[in-house]
Amino acid sequence: MPNQNKNSGDDLGPVADLDQAPINPSELDDAEAQSTEVKEYLGSNGGKTETKEETVMIAKSKIALAKKLLNNVKENSERLLELLAGSLKPEDEAAISIGQLSDESFQNEEGSLGEQRTIEGVFDGENMIGPDGKQYSVPANYASKSKLVEGDILKLTITGNGTFVYKQIGPIERARVVGVLERSATGEYLALADGKRWRLLTASVTYYKGDQGDEVVVLVPKNGESKWAAVENIVRANQ
Repeated sequence: MPNQNKNSGDDLGPVADLDQAPINPSELDDAEAQSTEVKEYLGSNGGKTETKEETVMIAKSKIALAKKLLNNVKENSERLLELLAGSLKPEDEAAISIGQLSDESFQNEEGSLGEQRTIEGVFDGENMIGPDGKQYSVPANYASKSKLVEGDILKLTITGNGTFVYKQIGPIERARVVGVLERSATGEYLALADGKRWRLLTASVTYYKGDQGDEVVVLVPKNGESKWAAVENIVRANQ
């Protein structure tokens, strides 16, 4: 009777001892070569080109804070504009823009940075000549508006921050002359009457939109000669 307790491994035949199995040297070299190729492949990221991308991330809380700060700045600016609205007249703002004032009614309320000086001089038709012979620039818009005539006495106040404030304190006697408006080759405006010519401030002529050939009414010193005249009015020739 066959032995039924026979081990199943008995039919498999002899099993080779792997530790003692001989290894072909050529197979070992092939294995090492394949291992090296695998390492190089993995080291090169699978043959793909590595791309570095830098991304700047800003937290949502910082964005919200920045927007809030900007809104606060905008609101504060609008409030400041509302507080300052109506404090200055348009003519005052225009005077400030050129660094000079043509009306002493506007005073510097912020105080002065240095000593205030007062100088009296004579208007020469374009500038004020001080007692020391120095010329002090007179804003053309002020001279035109005030219709200053050559020989008028002016008082100049120089504030601590360098602002010029003019005041007419001694107007000379005037004579009214009607003439014709001319323009020289150099672009200067002139008034021609009774064979005489007087120079005119460009700002005065452009204010009345005068043009060559128009009738011009000017003011000149009643006594003595003058090179300049103040424009009182202009009558357009094409009207």
